[in-house]
Amino acid sequence: MMDDWRRDRIGSAVRGENPTVLRRLSAGFAVIGDVQFLPGYAVLLGDDPAVQRLSELPRGRRMDFLADMDRLGEAVERACRRLDPAFRRVNLEILGNTDPFLHAHVWPRYAWEPDELARKPVWLYPAERWSDARHALGPRHAALRAAIGEELDRLGGAGGESPGGPVGPVGADRP
Repeated sequence: MMDDWRRDRIGSAVRGENPTVLRRLSAGFAVIGDVQFLPGYAVLLGDDPAVQRLSELPRGRRMDFLADMDRLGEAVERACRRLDPAFRRVNLEILGNTDPFLHAHVWPRYAWEPDELARKPVWLYPAERWSDARHALGPRHAALRAAIGEELDRLGGAGGESPGGPVGPVGADRP
């Protein structure tokens, strides 16, 4: 089945089978979100599915994860600002209430959002936004994916290196 990767997002990323992966980072994988009702939504997946909370990582890996979250947040901000003049800001969240593995959400926010939702958490958007096929990740998001990936590369420093180690396109680095 084509969606098998959804049952094991981290394992499929490690194997190079997760189609949402933008880049391998120091402590995880930058992925574009399954839904794009706020274009540019991305997630940082920790690279160990057994780790459920940030506090379970040794201090060094914890700092690597947080640095990756910062890097992905800035990449989304830069890409979305370039692609949509109504871009306002990025919200960063580590929640873990639904999926039992360490991950961080990166939500771009826009001036065109409905007034009643613009200053509230994204999770208050109506359920249909999350399931409507019009907002599903698809080929029309190729330019957005490329823009975020390019920004991740720029932020990784010369030669694709980050302070935490090698980074790059999907499959370029295996943990």
